[in-house]
Amino acid sequence: MVKEGTVLGHKVSRKWIEVDREKVDTIAKLPPPTNVKGLRSFLGHAGFYRRFIKDFSKITRLSAQLLLKDTPFDFSKECHEAFHLLKEKLTTTPIMIAPNWNLPFELM
Repeated sequence: MVKEGTVLGHKVSRKWIEVDREKVDTIAKLPPPTNVKGLRSFLGHAGFYRRFIKDFSKITRLSAQLLLKDTPFDFSKECHEAFHLLKEKLTTTPIMIAPNWNLPFELM
């Protein structure tokens, strides 16, 4: 019935599933957070995709510690590196296509 549509930020068509480019561009242009509220917002949005990002908790460990009560907000060089790594993982997607059933493959 429908040839193409958007579901949970992904464009779904008969041929494939792809990320909505508008959302990817928005994430790619995000500046590093300057306060706890901005960091909490970013980590909350990124957390929605945590199951698709390997080592998500390791990447966000230092940044998440800044959310603890009575912790001064010092967004260090390591936090900047983790922020950019997480943005990269959020904006680059693995290609998902139907497998060739005539060839062997492994699901992980």
